[in-house]
Amino acid sequence: MNNSTLTADSIDVYNPDNYLQGIPHQQFAWLRENAPVFWHKHPDGGGYWVVSKHADVMQVARDHKTFSAQKGFVMVDDLPPDILERTQSQLLGMDPPDHGPIRRAVITHFTRGMLAALEPKVHNIARSVVESARDKTETDFIESLACELPTAVICSILDIPQDMWTQIRHWSDKQTAGSDPDLGGSDEEIQQASIDMGTYGFELAVERKASGGDDLICQLLESEVDGHTVSEVDFASLFVQLTVAGNETTRGLISSGMYELVQRPELYAELESTPAGLPTAIEEMLRWTCPLHYFRRTATCDTELAGCTIREGDRVVMMYSSANFDEDEFDNAMTFDIKRQHNPHMAFGYGIHLCLGANLARMEARLFFEEFFKNFSRIELNGEPSRIRSNNINGYKKMPVILTSR
Repeated sequence: MNNSTLTADSIDVYNPDNYLQGIPHQQFAWLRENAPVFWHKHPDGGGYWVVSKHADVMQVARDHKTFSAQKGFVMVDDLPPDILERTQSQLLGMDPPDHGPIRRAVITHFTRGMLAALEPKVHNIARSVVESARDKTETDFIESLACELPTAVICSILDIPQDMWTQIRHWSDKQTAGSDPDLGGSDEEIQQASIDMGTYGFELAVERKASGGDDLICQLLESEVDGHTVSEVDFASLFVQLTVAGNETTRGLISSGMYELVQRPELYAELESTPAGLPTAIEEMLRWTCPLHYFRRTATCDTELAGCTIREGDRVVMMYSSANFDEDEFDNAMTFDIKRQHNPHMAFGYGIHLCLGANLARMEARLFFEEFFKNFSRIELNGEPSRIRSNNINGYKKMPVILTSR
């Protein structure tokens, strides 16, 4: 299907099957050109607004008074009231004034200075993960490498026992890839994974508070901002968000970024010989692979966006993986350019909900590629990779490769 054969009636950017071959670029390009704010039917019988252009997505993201995260959470599907109430205790699902104090308490532990102090630890983890794959000639890049690093980093930062790391990843996959036949499950199983993960986070907080240690969990529980302390219940919600976000998006960045390099051997060779180019290249990987396709907001009042009247209560979806290819914002948007200088991508969102772990993810990816280049002289695909079936998570679940150690 090309742009010339598309019509408003043929646009479907909800169906997860339409993401199995990657970002549906032709549909998004049609939307940006013909209907940048588009009323899209939803299987529940209602509908929602798809916002596809960079400037409009940015406008929605920065105007949290008009476009609320708390009113309907961030997923396009409406949630049952009891589940919605639970999500509203997550930073992701909070509006000001609830959002500010807790975010500021957490962000103090993700400053550039704190991350610089953390880098040797993350570097050691990256080295260990990569070296552990040296004896694996034929393997799944996702399982052996891309999955391992973000789980190990976030669990190490929080001092989670190693025998729980696989369980953490399982809970995370259940919640983010619910529509995938291999990773997801029933609505009940997905909700149970969220409850179990939150319960484990609460138990960790209770245990660490009693021990009075100096780990990150204890530091968070001792934080006080604007008179607000982070309680054990607050931490349980934070724990779910930090571990899920820390796992899924970084895994997607590393695996999808590597896939794009493997497809372009000349760029792979360039970064291998000049790893100083990795920070700029990683920004392009983020733009190009965009680990999350979208987040939703809910209109708090009647308003207008790009000439369209939006009613109070309407669902408004910020389509990041369309905004990242907006021709009005990015020169040669459909070119994977590892030296791209102007690159205001939205892979980490924008505004007050900008991803807390953005710079940690960048660091993890940089250190991973540095260590990979040191340890392996070659990587090639050993079959077609398969994608997660999801209209929200953009990433691979399997990537068979052949590795050649140095």
